[in-house]
Amino acid sequence: MLEELKKEVLKANLDLVKNGLVLFTWGNVSAIDKKTGYVVIKPSGVEYDGMKAEDMVVLDLNGKVIEGKYRPSSDTPTHLEIYKAHPEIGGIVHTHSTYATAFAQAGRNIPAYGTTHADYFYGDIPCARFLEHHEMDEYEKNTGVVINETAKDVVAIPACLVAHHGVFAWGKSAGEAVYHATVVEEVAKMAFITENLRPVTKRLPQHIADKHYNRKHGKNAYYGQGDKK
Repeated sequence: MLEELKKEVLKANLDLVKNGLVLFTWGNVSAIDKKTGYVVIKPSGVEYDGMKAEDMVVLDLNGKVIEGKYRPSSDTPTHLEIYKAHPEIGGIVHTHSTYATAFAQAGRNIPAYGTTHADYFYGDIPCARFLEHHEMDEYEKNTGVVINETAKDVVAIPACLVAHHGVFAWGKSAGEAVYHATVVEEVAKMAFITENLRPVTKRLPQHIADKHYNRKHGKNAYYGQGDKK
């Protein structure tokens, strides 16, 4: 079932390692099949080395396992909450990448200081609040709830930090979600270095941010070669 999507999700998970976003088993990727509404996700606590496409777990949006020999990622309820709230999303990534997680641990947004940031995110990458004591019984589900509270435009800003936790990023596919998670880490690193070079740094002027975001993503975008037939 969903064999091609399993391969896509496997590759995306392995790309987390390739891109230096995870250590050990500190991350996961999922994707949703729009026809069936089923989600494919990495199994919980399974090492990336030796992981195969058939190890991926298929489940429905209520969390019921449809196919798979392993338990799904412990972060599955977070992924499901995001999918249910945002049908435009096709893939989700969770990481504890170093610089972006440092901003999360500080409870800070990642500020838009430069054009690299503006090429992919139309504004600061937000940091959702930490969970309260009464939210612990459904911790993973409520992590998705606070992300949905915070992430208002998931297309223009395809990522969100969670205070004291880590990074969630998404896209139209699992591969695009990994791409965005990789950019999150890079712009977080740039922001950290920028603030160390000049602690009081002004954000990128809005007219420059508009130009850089819209030349890639706007109605009249002209970056790249366009769709090839």
